[in-house]
Amino acid sequence: MPIVAGNCGEKTSVNMAFSLYQSALVFGMLLTGSINTLSKKAQNDCRVKGIPSGGLGSNTTAEEHQFDHPWFQTVIMFLGESFCLIGLIFYRRQERAKHRKGQYQAHIQADEHEGPSRNTEWKQPRIFQIVFLLPTVCDLIGTTLAGIGLLYVTASVWQMLRGSLIIFTGIFSKLFLKRQLKWYHWTGIMVTVIGLVLVGSASIFEETSPSGVKETIIGLIFILAGQATNAFQMVVEETFLKRRNYPPLQVVGMEGTFGFFIMCLIVLPILYFIPDEGAYTKRYEDSIDALYQIYHSPKLLVFCLLYLFSITFYNYCGLAVTKSLTAVHRTLVDACRTIVVWLVDLTIYYAFGQTFGEPFNTTYGLLQIDGFMFLLIGTGLYNNLFDLSFISCMRENSEQPASQEQEEDDQNDERRPLLTEEEVEPQY
Repeated sequence: MPIVAGNCGEKTSVNMAFSLYQSALVFGMLLTGSINTLSKKAQNDCRVKGIPSGGLGSNTTAEEHQFDHPWFQTVIMFLGESFCLIGLIFYRRQERAKHRKGQYQAHIQADEHEGPSRNTEWKQPRIFQIVFLLPTVCDLIGTTLAGIGLLYVTASVWQMLRGSLIIFTGIFSKLFLKRQLKWYHWTGIMVTVIGLVLVGSASIFEETSPSGVKETIIGLIFILAGQATNAFQMVVEETFLKRRNYPPLQVVGMEGTFGFFIMCLIVLPILYFIPDEGAYTKRYEDSIDALYQIYHSPKLLVFCLLYLFSITFYNYCGLAVTKSLTAVHRTLVDACRTIVVWLVDLTIYYAFGQTFGEPFNTTYGLLQIDGFMFLLIGTGLYNNLFDLSFISCMRENSEQPASQEQEEDDQNDERRPLLTEEEVEPQY
C-alpha cells in the first residue's frame, strides 16, 4: 500500500512492494543495526579480568571489572567504517569497466561515421582526501559521548534518544545552512521533544537511589550531546562535501580510516596518561586493560567482533537501501530497529538470565512506550510521511505549484550525496 512521503515539501508515492534484493537489504539493515546496539551494550555489561589494578608489573592481582571503555569502542567503530573502503574498491572497479565500455562503443561509432576518434583522458579522483578530517573529528566526539551515555542507560532508551537527531539537524540546518523549515518540520520537532521528555522521565523515575538518578541524568545529557555533535557533523558534511559529489562509501570509509589513526596515534595515548581516581586502573581510558579483557573473555571478543562487522554491513545496507529505495524507507527501518532492540533486550533478560538485557518496569514502562510513540510520530511528521491535506491550513501549505516544487528540488537535491544518503552519517 503506498504511503505519502517526502523530504523537501514534495508529496511522493512510495511503493512498499519490495523485490527480493530490496527485502534482503531492508532485513540486513534491520538485523545489523540491532546487533550494533545490542553488542555494544553487551560489552558494557561484561565483567572480565584485565590487567592488575596497579598496572602491568605491579604486585596487585587482576580482578573482574566492568568493560568500561567507550573510547576504545570508538576505535572499533572507526575500524568497521574503514572496511567500507573495500566496497569502494569494487565500486571504482565497476566504474572503470563502465567507462572503458562506453569509450569502446564511442570509438566504434566514430570509426563507422567520422573516422578514428580521439581518446579522452579520464581519471578517477584519489580516495585520500584531507577534507574528510573535520567531519571525522565530529564523528569521533559524537560517537564517544553517546557511548559514554550508554554506560548509564539501557540499550532501548539509548536507541530511542537517538531520535533527538532530527531536532538538532533541523535547528542547525536553519542556523548554519539557512534552510527554510516548513510547518511539518517544526511540528515533528515539537512532538519529538515531548517523546524525549517522556522517555527520559521514565528512565529517571525508574531509579530508586539518588546516585542512580544522578547517573541516569548524566547518561541522558551525554547521549543528547552526542546527537547534537552528529547533527553538526551532517552540517559540516553538507557544507564541505556535498558539491564535491564523493561516493558515500568513500565518505564513510575515509572518515573511518582517519578516525582510526587519530584515535590510535593521538587520542588514546593522551587519555592513557590522564588520571582518573574512579577508574579501575586509575587512568581515564586504559586501552591496554581493554585488550587484556578481550583476550581473557571469548564472549567479550565475540561481542566486539559483532559490533565491528555490524558497523560495516549496517552502513553498506543503509546506503544501498537509500539508493535502491528512498531515505524514507531508511527512516522507517531505523524506527523498527528501536522496537527490535527493546524486544530482544527484554527476551534476553527474562529467558536467558539477568546478566544481559533489561527488565520491563511495570510502573513507568508505559510512560516509556508513550514516549516512543511520540518519537515515531515526530519522526514521521518531520519526514512528511503523513497526508494531512484534509486540514485546510495544512493543505494550503503542502500544495505547491509544480515549478516551485521543482525549483526547491534543484536547490535541495536529495539525490546528491551526504545529507541525502542519510547516510552518510556513519551509523553505530
